[in-house]
Amino acid sequence: MRYYPVFLNIAGKPVVVIGGGEVGLRKVEGLLDAGAQVTIVSPTLHPGLEPLVAQGTVRHIARAYASGDLEGHVLAFVGTDDRTVNAAVAREGKERGVWVNAVDDPVNCDFIMPGVVQRGDLIVAVCTSGGSPAMARKMREELEAFLTEDHARMLNLAAEVRQELRDRDVVIDPEVWNAALDEEMRRLLTEGHREEAKQRLLRSLLEPAKER
Repeated sequence: MRYYPVFLNIAGKPVVVIGGGEVGLRKVEGLLDAGAQVTIVSPTLHPGLEPLVAQGTVRHIARAYASGDLEGHVLAFVGTDDRTVNAAVAREGKERGVWVNAVDDPVNCDFIMPGVVQRGDLIVAVCTSGGSPAMARKMREELEAFLTEDHARMLNLAAEVRQELRDRDVVIDPEVWNAALDEEMRRLLTEGHREEAKQRLLRSLLEPAKER
């Protein structure tokens, strides 16, 4: 099976997590970081989840999963070791049109979670189409070593300049952008010369546009 890679905007959207253990904690943390409205269904909670519930950051339904728990949600994550629960949640998901991810149980998944490397707003995801979680982890570790905070700084500056140019109705060819994000710009950012790097980037983008 091949999967279609996509990044979802779930800010403000209701997501349910079935299971309140270590796996549930990791899922909840990632979902909150993306701005989701999270409900946990579990008779018990990992100690890391208890403060989130106490603060009202997440909603907790203190019981085992029951049919109907997916109603009103856009995504569901199952973090239990019970394959019968996974299958029941997957069936309900299909009935209600809710996408389901059951951890380490691809048969009961509508989507799978990639290995993720993040530096600021720069996110790189690795997927082996469910073939080898170990290989996905290996690739993630290699990417973690490759990607640095310099890449995140480059992204932030590129996003700022892109917005400024869009506000001026200036359109830049993708190939020009690609050439402009060069090692010299990265060096300037690394050495703390952000304004100089920005001016260099603008020149690299606008001078080819003038030539056309």
